[in-house]
Amino acid sequence: MSDVRAFTTAMSKQGYWSGGSDYSYGYPMAGYGFGMMTGGTTTARPGYEIRTLIASANILAEAGRQKVCEHVLDSAKELYTTYAADLRNRGVSWEDQSGWRRREIAEAQPVTASDRPLRSDQLLDADIISPVNETLGSLHDLVTEPQTGKIDYATISRGGLFGIDASYTPVPWSAFKVTPNGTLLVLDTTRAVLAAAPKGNDTQFTRPGQYAVQSAKVDAYWTTHLTLAAAQ
Repeated sequence: MSDVRAFTTAMSKQGYWSGGSDYSYGYPMAGYGFGMMTGGTTTARPGYEIRTLIASANILAEAGRQKVCEHVLDSAKELYTTYAADLRNRGVSWEDQSGWRRREIAEAQPVTASDRPLRSDQLLDADIISPVNETLGSLHDLVTEPQTGKIDYATISRGGLFGIDASYTPVPWSAFKVTPNGTLLVLDTTRAVLAAAPKGNDTQFTRPGQYAVQSAKVDAYWTTHLTLAAAQ
């Protein structure tokens, strides 16, 4: 387990990712296109592969399967080494990515006012950031209102190691902004406000028949805290 955490810390220090160290490792999609690996091979984005390998290594470590864990971790390190070298060869630095994110934040528009369609496969796992470029989490799920089918909430996944032991926080969908290329969602809040918000879980917004109760609870919390954020 200490080796797994040491590796994620090392990646965090190098800074080659599009989001925070617990969320979306991978090429910034605005720069290199979804699914393009070194050499132009179309496959899963390297970030998804690395995240899957790290999550697997974490599970194996917790189960005490050290040899298998070491093998999986070595595979993750090999893939990451290739990925980081490719970014360096392309001249991409952490400063470039920070500048890219600041430009995206400045141009973000409310999701309810967007003039372009948003696909679920584009939104799920997208980074969620604050207006000051603080990583808040990633989008885990979208929740629709039972009667109308309209999107009511987005569930934010936070904490844990690559999603393991994460917490899940529903936030009204109308509170979000989306960047021009649809790869980032912007929410005007802080980590502390998210930590204190009503929680869901990874499989459902609430128990069957309790949607109205949970919805009122979530709405009451965010009506207060989003109003405070706007006033500041």
